[in-house]
Amino acid sequence: MDSIPEIITIGRISVDLYPTTEGPMRDVRTLQKSVGGTATNVAVAAARLGRSVALATKVGDDAFGDDVAHALSSRFDVDTRWVSTHPTLKTPLAFAELNPRADPNIIFYREPSGPDMELDPAELADLPVEETGIFWMPATRFSAEPSRSTVTGLLERRGRRDHTILDLDWRYQFWDSEAAASEVISPMLNHFSVVIGNRQECKVAVGTDEPNEAADRILATGATCAVVKLGGDGVMVATADGERETVAPYPVEAVCGLGAGDAFGGSFCDGILSDLGFVEAARRGNAAGALVAARLLCADDMPYRNEVDQVRSDGRVA
Repeated sequence: MDSIPEIITIGRISVDLYPTTEGPMRDVRTLQKSVGGTATNVAVAAARLGRSVALATKVGDDAFGDDVAHALSSRFDVDTRWVSTHPTLKTPLAFAELNPRADPNIIFYREPSGPDMELDPAELADLPVEETGIFWMPATRFSAEPSRSTVTGLLERRGRRDHTILDLDWRYQFWDSEAAASEVISPMLNHFSVVIGNRQECKVAVGTDEPNEAADRILATGATCAVVKLGGDGVMVATADGERETVAPYPVEAVCGLGAGDAFGGSFCDGILSDLGFVEAARRGNAAGALVAARLLCADDMPYRNEVDQVRSDGRVA
């Protein structure tokens, strides 16, 4: 795999464990294992749609690290050239507590740190961020060193080329406070051409959860597109050339709310690379997100292109 990937994502990886029943963890007796982490799920989602995708991350030198790295290459067709191994830190675990199903609680085991936060610039010196069509990262990359400096260096190399995408991906477990996160994330917006986040995430990044004002503030940084997720009301897409539209969601009875946003991300990237425009890319993202919300797992349940096409055609999840 010596070619330039169409998409590069960088960020979190973990072994994800999902209960088969709804309710608090104390009542759970059976768990299903998958691969997870925002950047990992987005990579898998885009690869499922036929895109060439590379993931930059780091796993532990343990059985779980071998498990997730093997799954990426063998089951999900994700390029693992930039998946390295930390000699001492353990591969993280993430437990999904379906309490409730639509908005599960995530219980992270990443002590004292996850290997993916320890990426070193030397390990990514040949990561082709200047040439890939899409460079995607979550805001948690800025929460600690050496990750913060490493990804900042990559962003400086890329130079805000289209399409450099920030997923605001608010995970309170990675930050001392919302104020601390705001102080770090806000100035980093200047590196990105597309910014995606829900209302709360926008409030952390730009100081408001009002969708239109949040979009205006994101675009004022020089971004070409702001995507504000509105929960049950859909997704608002605003562009620097004046386009602004709210894209309706596809109603679905949630089996597990985790992974829907990452499925949106992978399909959104596919739509951009297909020259469909930001609004149609968001429509396809909503279709992919609805499909995953109707399923239990994240990476393993990411949809294929024909499934997304079917939802777009039918206007609903079968």
